[in-house]
Amino acid sequence: MKASVVSSHPVLQKTLCLILLASLLAGCFLIGGRSSASAESAEPAAATARAELSPADLYEQNVKSTVGITTSGKMTSMYGYGYTYQASGSGFIISDDGYILTNYHVVEGSDTVTVATYNDETFDAKVIGYEESNDIAILKIEAADLKPVTLGDSDQLRVGDNVYAIGNPLGELTFSLTHGLVSALSRNVKTGSRNSMNLIQTDCAINSGNSGGALFNAYGEVVGITNAKYSASGFTSEAEIDNIGFAIPINSVKSIVSSIIENGYFLKPYIGISVSPLSDEIAGITGIQAGAVVQVVNEGEPADQAGIKVNDVIVKVDDTDIKDSNTLVQAISSSKPGDVKTFHIYRQGQEIQIDVEIGSKTESALKEEEKAEETSVQQELPQNEQQGMEDWNSFPFEDFFNFFGF
Repeated sequence: MKASVVSSHPVLQKTLCLILLASLLAGCFLIGGRSSASAESAEPAAATARAELSPADLYEQNVKSTVGITTSGKMTSMYGYGYTYQASGSGFIISDDGYILTNYHVVEGSDTVTVATYNDETFDAKVIGYEESNDIAILKIEAADLKPVTLGDSDQLRVGDNVYAIGNPLGELTFSLTHGLVSALSRNVKTGSRNSMNLIQTDCAINSGNSGGALFNAYGEVVGITNAKYSASGFTSEAEIDNIGFAIPINSVKSIVSSIIENGYFLKPYIGISVSPLSDEIAGITGIQAGAVVQVVNEGEPADQAGIKVNDVIVKVDDTDIKDSNTLVQAISSSKPGDVKTFHIYRQGQEIQIDVEIGSKTESALKEEEKAEETSVQQELPQNEQQGMEDWNSFPFEDFFNFFGF
C-alpha cells in the first residue's frame, strides 16, 4: 500500500518531511504577516481618534481660563432720573498675556470693567475693541502666565453633540458648569434691537450672567460664545420657556478677533447699499411676499459697479431667501471680501440675476464717541442687577426675547 511504501522509503520520507516543514514555515509567515498588517491598519485610526473628556476633566482643564466680569456705569431712566448701575457677565482668556473675549452687550456703555479670575485675583480691564453686529468685545488686563482656552472648529458641530458652558450665572454663582446638547445649527435669531444672527442653539442651561462665557465641545475646545436665551415675559399667563439658549459660532468671529488685537480694526464685508423692508404697498403691486428694497446705492461701490439700482427688490442671495433687510445684512455679513454672490432681483416686473463681488470696509474697533443713550434703558441691564428701576415690570419684552449677560 502507498502508506507502507512512503513510510518504508527513506528518500520519499525525507522529501515529505521537508515539504511539511516548508508548509509549516510558510503558514507561520502568512499568519504573522496578516497580524502585522492588521496592527498597522489599526494604528492610524488610533492615532487620529480623539477621546472625549469627562465633564469633570473638561471643567478642570478650562475653569482657570474662565473669568467673571463686573461692569458699572451711569444711566438715566425714562423718567429722567440718573442712577448708577452694576452688572455682571462672563468671559474667557484667549492669550497668556491677558486678552479676554466676551460679548459686546456685556460691556456696552460701561464706565468701568473689572475682571475676576478663578484664583480670586481682580483686574481693571480695558476694552480694546468690539464688533457690535457680531456681539463680541475684546478686553485686556495687565497679567502674565495666564491659561488660555483652546479654540475649536464650530463648523464641525453636529446636532446632538455634547456641549458645556462655564460661566457666572446670576453674577454670583461663579464658575458654574452646565451641560447640554446642540439643538440646532445656524438658527437665525433677532437679538433684541440688534440685527439677526446665525447662532448655535443649545439646551445647555444658560442664565443671566452667562453672557460672554465659552461654550465647549466634548474635547474641551471653545466652539461658541454664549450670548442669548429665550425667556417668557414674566407674566404668569405666559407659558414658561426652558432650555433654549444660543451661542455665537467661534468660527464666525476668529478673524475679527485676531484683526482687532493685531491692528485695532477689522474688515467688514460691504457692497454699498441701504435697504428697507418690503412694504405692504409694494408687496401688493408686485405680488412679492418678502424681500429687501434698495433705497440707496453708493456710487462706485460693489453694488453700483455690478448694476444694482434704487427700487430693486432683492429676493434671494445665492440660495438664501431674503425675508427682510435683516436677512440681507446677515447674508452679506457671513460672506468674505472677494466672494462673488448672485443676487436675485425683482425689477419692473422681471426677475433678473446680478453677480456682485463682495467688497470690504475698514471698521475701527473703537468709536470716537460711544452711542447715545438707548431709549429703553431696561434692555441694557440684567433683571437681577438693576438698581432703582421702578418701571421694570412695564417693559415690553419684544418677542419675549432678552439678552441676559447684563
